[in-house]
Amino acid sequence: MRHKHSDYMHWSKTRSRARFNLATSGVAAFPLHELPVDLEELEINGDNSYGYAPLQSAIARHHDVDPECVVEAAGTSMANHLAMASIVEPNDEVLIEHPAYGPILDVARYLGAKVKRFSRREENDWAVDPSEIRRSVTANTRLIVITNLHNPTSVHTPDSVLREIGDIASNVGALVLVDEVYLDAVHEGTARTSFHLGPEFLVTSSLTKVYGVSGLRCGWILAHPDIARKIQRLNDLYAA
Repeated sequence: MRHKHSDYMHWSKTRSRARFNLATSGVAAFPLHELPVDLEELEINGDNSYGYAPLQSAIARHHDVDPECVVEAAGTSMANHLAMASIVEPNDEVLIEHPAYGPILDVARYLGAKVKRFSRREENDWAVDPSEIRRSVTANTRLIVITNLHNPTSVHTPDSVLREIGDIASNVGALVLVDEVYLDAVHEGTARTSFHLGPEFLVTSSLTKVYGVSGLRCGWILAHPDIARKIQRLNDLYAA
């Protein structure tokens, strides 16, 4: 039977109500009254067929990409789901880091993928070792998935390593999905999205972890236009 649930998300929703919760994974919620918004000027209706154009433009400016590359999603978890579902067919191989953010594994299994793991080892300071990925890929590999910053260790993967992963993927006709929901937490310098590293890369992120507005469920996918359009059409099944 196909995997159809996430134990981690169930735990997160039902077991994280302690008064002093030391297990949360994002900054404190940003209060509405501190947002520079006049609620009386907000429109709640309008053209939103395949996204809210001002939001897509703002995300595009933030990442220095074309708005055609931006697909809105209900948070990073849904962004990951849409990105993976647009690419992966049953029995495709998907390589996922270990340790990993649990819901990423859950989505791959739900899609019927053959999940293979590559280790990020403590003795290597949890860094990605491209040689492990190279040993694991096959002609059936469709997608390589990592988080940057790494969830759960917060280790940053530099562009040089990401480019190497992109080359490995390209050699077997695979793509690389990078969950960058924590990337803007980098304090030294400006972290640049891996989307710019090549056509093999898709990126997901949201306002949840670093910006403290999880209630908006404002997530997005950066994908090259042909894939972005495919994701938008797939999302028709989830959001009218």
